[in-house]
Amino acid sequence: MSLSRRGLLAAGGAVGALAATAAGTGAANAAPASGRGRGRVRTGFDRLAADGYSLLRGEKVGIVTNPTGITSDVRHIVDVMHPDDRVDLIAVFGPEHGFRGTAQAGGSEGRYDDPATGLPVYDTYLKSGQPLADVFTASGVDTVVFDIQDAGARFYTYIWTLYDCMEAAALAGKRFVVLDRPNPVTGRAALGPVLDPAFGTFVGRREISQAHGMTVTELALLFNAEFFAERPVDLRIVKMSGWKRSDFFDETGLPWVPPSPNMPTPDTALVYSGTCLFEGTNLSEGRGTTRPFELLGAEGVDHRWAAAANALDLPGVAFREAYFAPTFSKFQGKTVGGVQLHVHDREAFDPVRTGIALLVTAKRSWSGFAWRSDNWIDKLTGNTRVRTMIDAGADTDEVVSAWQADLAAFRTVRKSYLLYR
Repeated sequence: MSLSRRGLLAAGGAVGALAATAAGTGAANAAPASGRGRGRVRTGFDRLAADGYSLLRGEKVGIVTNPTGITSDVRHIVDVMHPDDRVDLIAVFGPEHGFRGTAQAGGSEGRYDDPATGLPVYDTYLKSGQPLADVFTASGVDTVVFDIQDAGARFYTYIWTLYDCMEAAALAGKRFVVLDRPNPVTGRAALGPVLDPAFGTFVGRREISQAHGMTVTELALLFNAEFFAERPVDLRIVKMSGWKRSDFFDETGLPWVPPSPNMPTPDTALVYSGTCLFEGTNLSEGRGTTRPFELLGAEGVDHRWAAAANALDLPGVAFREAYFAPTFSKFQGKTVGGVQLHVHDREAFDPVRTGIALLVTAKRSWSGFAWRSDNWIDKLTGNTRVRTMIDAGADTDEVVSAWQADLAAFRTVRKSYLLYR
């Protein structure tokens, strides 16, 4: 990926719109939409509402959102916007898990009318390109707004809902507005392998790193300039105020709503960009427990895995020998052995390196270790390198060193789209 002059121009146009939008939302300490929020960070929606929705004036509006689209006093933004005559909200678009969040992984809510507001809810899940553009056209909207809490990992699908909706909005001739929310695991660093486009799927469309260290508005700018340069969408963004790149979610003062059923807490997000790799193995990634992605295991795993992982002395984390019985997903109703991650220094913790170390030690300490037969691990890591190197006996340092050149190139591109310091 190279940062072209055309890419800079496209980004510049969006940043110009940002300046007009963010600067026009009033003083940094103005009250959020609800008037009762006490958080230090004000989201893009809070700033949009404080400005009387001027960015949306005269437009028929549809919004891509889910249960995380809330105000600082935990009212859903659709419920706030719908009765407000300053904005003409006519449609809602639901991602994976659905607008109201009732579906499990790999599911959605389909097309229905929202009982609370009467608004039509359209399903975006697994739709892209012209079929999704047709949904936007059929809805009658002029502007599509995006407001969903991300988890900071390439394979968390909401950023690819963002990508697909941007592309579809361009095809349908619709304006696109992205409202920002924090990256819950900070925006300090990009980590992990960069996706090879040959492995593009809904868990990674394009060449960004496994932990991207960006917010959704920053990603939107990057997507528009780097990947949609031939046909960019008419993009506007609304920044947050008060957020710093070093902020973890619990430092923002904002309420946490699980972005998906297996992302219950910010602690889950902290480890997710590494331990989600276990979806590509025959071990449980902790779905069906109260600590998904923190608990990992399988039948036949014993104390040797935790001992091997602790022997690596990885920064910021320790591993407890653990036994659990998932209520659904892999090993449903069976007692399995494994590890629980305990992050004791989140500043030092590297989730992607830790995920690789756990794969290496699981394979070496348990004879039953296997990759999923469809090589899903290659989709998650974005290449075959991680799987083939581990199979060949590579250690953690060797696997991590193999992606450093690609990561350095992505970090250079990423830097041009960072909006917060």
